[in-house]
Amino acid sequence: MVLSQTKYDRPGVLQEAGSAMGYQFRAAPSSLPYCSHCPTMVSPALHLISPRKAHHVKTEYNPAFSAYMGKTPHEHRQGWQPPEGAVCDHPSGRQRKRPEDKPSAAGLGKTRRDGEVDSTEGASSGKKPKLEDVTSEDNNLADLMPHVKVQAVETVEGCTHEVALPADEEFTGLKPRTGKPAKEYPFSLDAFQREAILCVDNNQSVLVSAHTSAGKTVCAEYAIALALREKQRVIFTSPIKALSNQKYREMYEEFQDVGLMTGDVTINPTASCLVMTTEILRSMLYRGSEVMREVAWVIFDEIHYMRDSERGVVWEETIILLPDNVHYVFLSATIPNARQFAEWICHLHKQPCHVIYTDYRPTPLQHYIFPAGGDGLRLVVDENGDFREDNFNTAMQVLRDAGDLAKGDQKGRKGGTKGPSNVFKIVKMIMERNFQPVIIFSFSKKDCEAYALQMTKLDFNTDEEKKMVEEVFNNAIDCLSDEDKKLPQVEHVLPLLKRGIGIHHGGLLPILKETIEILFSEGLIKALFATETFAMGINMPARTVLFTSASKFDGKDFRWISSGEYIQMSGRAGRRGMDDRGIVILMVDEKMSPTIGKQLLKGSADPLNSAFHLTYNMVLNLLRVEEINPEYMLEKSFYQFQHYRAIPGVVEKVNKLEEQYNKIQIPNEENVVIYYKIRQQLAKLGKEIEEYIHKPKYCLPFLQPGRLVKVKNEDDDFGWGVVVNFSKKSNVKPNSGELDPLYVVEVLLHCSKESLKNSATEAAKPARPDEKGEMQVVPVLVHLLSAISSVRLYIPKDLRPIDNRQSVLKSIQEVQKRFPDGVPLLDPIDDMGIKDQGLKKVIQKVEAFEHRMYSHPLHNDPNLETIYKLCERKAQIAMDIKAAKRELKKARTVLQMDELKCRKRVLRRLGFATSSDVIEMKGRVACEISSADELLLTEMMFNGLFNDLSAEQATALLSCFVFQENSNEMPKLTEQLAGPLRQMQECAKRIARVSAEAKLEIDEENYLNSFRPNLMDVVYTWANGASFAHICKMTDVFEVPMVRFQPQLQLPAV
Repeated sequence: MVLSQTKYDRPGVLQEAGSAMGYQFRAAPSSLPYCSHCPTMVSPALHLISPRKAHHVKTEYNPAFSAYMGKTPHEHRQGWQPPEGAVCDHPSGRQRKRPEDKPSAAGLGKTRRDGEVDSTEGASSGKKPKLEDVTSEDNNLADLMPHVKVQAVETVEGCTHEVALPADEEFTGLKPRTGKPAKEYPFSLDAFQREAILCVDNNQSVLVSAHTSAGKTVCAEYAIALALREKQRVIFTSPIKALSNQKYREMYEEFQDVGLMTGDVTINPTASCLVMTTEILRSMLYRGSEVMREVAWVIFDEIHYMRDSERGVVWEETIILLPDNVHYVFLSATIPNARQFAEWICHLHKQPCHVIYTDYRPTPLQHYIFPAGGDGLRLVVDENGDFREDNFNTAMQVLRDAGDLAKGDQKGRKGGTKGPSNVFKIVKMIMERNFQPVIIFSFSKKDCEAYALQMTKLDFNTDEEKKMVEEVFNNAIDCLSDEDKKLPQVEHVLPLLKRGIGIHHGGLLPILKETIEILFSEGLIKALFATETFAMGINMPARTVLFTSASKFDGKDFRWISSGEYIQMSGRAGRRGMDDRGIVILMVDEKMSPTIGKQLLKGSADPLNSAFHLTYNMVLNLLRVEEINPEYMLEKSFYQFQHYRAIPGVVEKVNKLEEQYNKIQIPNEENVVIYYKIRQQLAKLGKEIEEYIHKPKYCLPFLQPGRLVKVKNEDDDFGWGVVVNFSKKSNVKPNSGELDPLYVVEVLLHCSKESLKNSATEAAKPARPDEKGEMQVVPVLVHLLSAISSVRLYIPKDLRPIDNRQSVLKSIQEVQKRFPDGVPLLDPIDDMGIKDQGLKKVIQKVEAFEHRMYSHPLHNDPNLETIYKLCERKAQIAMDIKAAKRELKKARTVLQMDELKCRKRVLRRLGFATSSDVIEMKGRVACEISSADELLLTEMMFNGLFNDLSAEQATALLSCFVFQENSNEMPKLTEQLAGPLRQMQECAKRIARVSAEAKLEIDEENYLNSFRPNLMDVVYTWANGASFAHICKMTDVFEVPMVRFQPQLQLPAV
C-alpha cells in the first residue's frame, strides 16, 4: 500500500509513525499515482510495506480501514471498486474511529465474514527509530495519544467532580433540572449523590467512586427511573449471580417493570429494566441482540472488579462492544485512578464521562489489632483516620515476644493452634460489649465452619428469636424433598442459626445461603462467619468486622491481603443511621512484619488496572462478525490505553537521561571506555570463578570455625565476617519434587542494631559506616559468600555475651590493618585444589585481562578513580536509556499482538479458521461454548469422542471441565470412565503440542491438570439416579458444587 504525500506532508513523520507500528519503507515506483485499490494518492518518494501478508480486500466498506485513513465512506470516490485480485496492506484501526465509523453493537451479529481477511502469520517487525531520533518523534505522539481532556467541575465540599471529554469539545456546564425529578427520596441526598444525579439528568455518563455502603445505588436507581420515565430500556449488570438476584428483588419492589437474566434463570426478558450478569450482556452483544437497539443506559455495578485476573476481561469486552449512543453509570469502590478510567470511556465512546469521587464514609471506622499471644485489642486507626503509632508499635512488640517464645518452644506445636481460642474470646467480648452483629471473615470454607462450630457454647438469641429463626428456616426448606431435608448441611446448620450463629460461603446450598442472608438482614444472626465473597457488593453491613487472618491463598500461593481488599471487606462495618462508628478487628500473628502491617492499615485502595487477556472465545467471536476484529479489541482495550498514557512520561524520562548523558564530558573518552570495559570483563570473570568456589564439594572443607569470609546479599554488603558453623538442609525442587541439599553457613557479622530489633520478622542489615553496630550470628546461604580468605581467627567458645562477639570485630579490624592491599584469599587452584579445566581457562582469561589493565596508561593516572566513576556513571545512564527505549517501544506497540498471532495460528492448525481468518464449522461451534475450554470440547465433539458414550458417561466426563474445587480425593475410576478420560487427555495433549508449535507459551502438564476428574464417579452415580444425600457421602467436596453443576451439565433435577 502506498500512502499520500499530500496527506502526510513530512516524510520523516510518516517514516517514524510507520516504524513505530512495525512497517518498513522503500521508494515508491513513479507509475503508482494511487493505491492499487483505494482512492489514496501516492507519494513518489515513499512506499509503505506491511509486515503482514497481503490479503484480498472486500468491496464493502471497512470501518477500521477507513478510520485509519481518516475517511468515511462518503469521502471515498463514488463508484470506485477495487480491481480483481488487488491487495491492500492498510493497518486496521490504528487511529481512533469517528462516531459514525464505530459499528453498532446491536448489529455485530448480523453480518458474517464472507471473504478473506489479512493473515498475521509470518510477521516481520520494522526497525524502531534510534535513541537520538526519539525527541524528533514528539510531534508524532499526538497520533498515538488519546484525544481527551479533563476539566474540574466546581462542587460543594465532600466530593470532587471532574469530567473527561473529547479534546475538540468545550464543557459548557451541567444544566440544573427544571421539571420534576425522575425519582424522589425520603431522605436528604449526600453531595456526591446530588452531583451524580445531575449528570444523569443531563444524559451524560458518570463514574461514582465511593466507599462501601456510602449509598452509590441511589445513583443507579435514579438512572433506571429516568429511563423508565422516558420509555427507554436500561440494563443493570453485576459481577456475580447472587448480587444480580439481590438487585433484581430490590429493583422489582421499586419499579415492577424489571426482568432478570443470569446463566440459570430468565424472568421477564421483555421488561424495560433488565438485571443481568456481565457475561450475559457480552453474549447479547456478540449475538447482535435486538434488545440493544432500545437500550439508553447501562449500569455497571462493582466496576472495580474489572481488575479481576480471570473475569475482568469480560467487563472490558462488554464496554468496548457497546454502542456509542448508550450512556453509562459506573458504580465503584474508591479507586485512585478513577479519572483514568473516565478518560478511557471518553476516548472509546466519544462522549463526556464524569467522575464523582468521595472519601466520605457515613459511619466512621475504628481499626483494632489483636496480636497473637496478646491479651487485648490495640486501637491503631481512630475514627478520624489518624494512625496511632505508639499502639501499633506496642502490638508489634507483643508479636515479637510471641515469636521469641515460639522459637523456645516449638516442640510439637503448629502455627495457628491458638487461633480458635482467640476467635472465641473476641466474639464473646464483642457480644458482651453489645458490638453485634459481627461478620467474621475467613479465607477458606473449612475455616468458616471450624470457627463457627467453636461457638456452640455461646447463645446470642432469645427464645422468641429462636422461634422466628426456626419458622423462617422451615418455610425456606419446604421446597426441598424429604430426603434432601436430611442432608448433613441442612441438619447441622439449624442448631447454629437458632443460637444466632451463621455461616456464609460458596459451599452452601443456594437455599441455605439465601435463608442465612435473610436472617442476617433481619437481625436474627448476631455472628456471621463468611468468606470474602460476602463482601462482593451484597448490601448487608454489620456493626463489627473481624478478620481471623491477614493472609489468603489466591489459587497459586499464600499472600498477605492487599490494602484494597482490606478496605473493601472492612467497609462492611458500620450501619448507616444505626451506629455512630464501625469497629474493625484484625488478628495478626508473628509472621507479619511491622512494614506489612502498616501498609495494610494505612494503604490506599488498589488502582483499577486492566486484567485484559486474550481468550479463544473472544478471538473466534470477533472473527465471526464483520465490523470488528481482534486487533481492534486489543487497540481499544483499557490495557492498551493505560500503556498509551505512559508514553509522555517515558519520553520525558528519555529526554532527561539524554541530557544527563550529554553533560558528562570525559577527556580522552575512547581510551577511558577501553579501560572501563577491561575492568568490567574482569568483574564478570570474577563472578564465574565465584560459581566454581561456591560448589559445596570445593568450599565446605574450608568453612571451618574462624574462617574469614566476605558476605554480600544484593545491595547489602556486610564486608568481612567469621564462620561459626555450617549445616545441611533439604530443599524440594519446585518442578521435579526432588530433594536438593541446601547449605547454610552461620557467620558472625557486623549488623545494624535497628535491624536486630526486628529480627523476628525482618532480615539483618549491615551496620552503616557511621554506626557502631553489633556483631551477630546470621545464617547465610553459600552463594552469598563473595570471597573466602586464607586467614582464620580464634573465636570464643561462648558467643552469647556481647563482649565476646565484639572482640571478634576488633580482630577482623586488626587483620584489615595488617593487609592494607586487601585480605589474602584462598587460591582456587593452589589452595582449594580445584582441577576443573573450565576454571583454568577462566583464570587464564583473568591473567590476560589483568595484563592489559596494568599496561594501560590510565591505570597509573592519579585521577583514575574520578575518571573511572564518571565513565561508570555514563555507562549506567546509557543502560537506563536503553531500558527506557524498550519501555517506549512497548508503550507504542499494540500489546499482546504476538499472542494474538499465535492464537490465530493455533486456530488455523486445528481447523477452527482458515488462513484468511474465516471461521470454519469448528469455530462456529466453539463460539457457543463460554463456560469451559472451547477448543478441547469442540475437538472432542468433532473427533466423535461422545458418539459411543452413554448420557451418564458423557455427563461424568464433562464434570472435568467445571469442577474447580480443592479436593484430596482422587477416585479410582472404572474402565467405563477411565477410558473416556484417557481419550480426553490425549485430545488435550494434542492441543498443547499444537500450541507449543505455534509459539504459544503453555505448560502441558498444568494444562492437563486443569481438567480434574475428582467428581467423575460421583456425577456418574448421580446421573444414574442416585439421591443427592447418597452422593454427598461419596466425596469430601461441599454439597454446592453438585448443585451448581446441575445446570452446567444439564442434569435431570433430583
